[in-house]
Amino acid sequence: MKSSLLLVLFFYFSMASAQNIPLYVGTYTDADSEGIYLYDFNLKTGELTNKKLAVEAVNPSYITFSSDKKQLYSVGEVDNFEGTKSGFVNAYAVSKSGMLNFINNVSSNGSHPCHIQLNSDNSKVAVSNYTGGTISVHSLSKTGEISQATQVIDHYKRSEQSHAHSAKFFKNNLFVADLGLNTFSQYHFAANDKKYLIKTSYKIENNAGPRHFEISKKGKFIYVINELNSTISVLKQQKDHYVFVQNISTLADGFDGKSFCADIHLSKDGRFLYGSNRGENSIVAFKIHKKSGALQKTQTISTNGDWPRNFTLSPEGNYLLVANQRSKNISVFSVNKNSGNLTFLHSIVSPTPSCLLF
Repeated sequence: MKSSLLLVLFFYFSMASAQNIPLYVGTYTDADSEGIYLYDFNLKTGELTNKKLAVEAVNPSYITFSSDKKQLYSVGEVDNFEGTKSGFVNAYAVSKSGMLNFINNVSSNGSHPCHIQLNSDNSKVAVSNYTGGTISVHSLSKTGEISQATQVIDHYKRSEQSHAHSAKFFKNNLFVADLGLNTFSQYHFAANDKKYLIKTSYKIENNAGPRHFEISKKGKFIYVINELNSTISVLKQQKDHYVFVQNISTLADGFDGKSFCADIHLSKDGRFLYGSNRGENSIVAFKIHKKSGALQKTQTISTNGDWPRNFTLSPEGNYLLVANQRSKNISVFSVNKNSGNLTFLHSIVSPTPSCLLF
């Protein structure tokens, strides 16, 4: 009898464990936050439990994985790293328990780094420095150690203040959104020079303030979310360059107040696009026209929190989670995969969340 009970309990806890996956939360460290946090996320219920401090860190406001999830990288969004006017980047090894073990850190070569991304083979990382106006490119070793910068792309101009906000690798290209210069730039890797050289710089209309962006699976479309005028700009590939095909508001019809866009994500199947509005405090959902790439707004829903800086979709796409920075909570929504629309499920208190990572 006792052995049967133990077998049932073992089976129950094994099933519960199999339903849980780790969620890492980057934060701004203040009185409530000490670094990067780790939660268990239940794929069946959408519940977040078992909060742990994965590692102490200073302002790890944006975090990202290597493709095999054996290493995690975070920015240190400061302007005084080792006595310089710069922030830094931390490299961590992910232990079997999910805790993060420090590998090394280096200067981000610009102050207040706010975004970091790896290329597809985990050999390079690009760091965007908001106040510094630079994009710092680094090499990565097979063990995850990050090198000093191999290239620093400087967007500084005397007449305008650069705010490099995000950079992403795509094939041999590096795309950069610069909120201060109102540009979306495409750099191409020159093998002979062993660095990225400017190919095209697209000016975003109306001082929109490009912040983050998503690239469709084959690179046919790029969706740029603009912080300052709450719009998304749609770019479509034509031969070796891109053209603007649409600008669309992220705000609900009739909204009358100040609001600033933050994050943007495509659904896994590429049929839907989501954006976050800080001020309106909402997530907007769009349906994507398959051939033209044009967006059709289908929903605006409250984030049940204040200042949704970042959000993410769960790996299988059944849930969308929002980091509400000012209200210090994470909201969980279910996703209707047919319509793309969201339904609010619940929210948990979480210390100054700014980036969510599965």
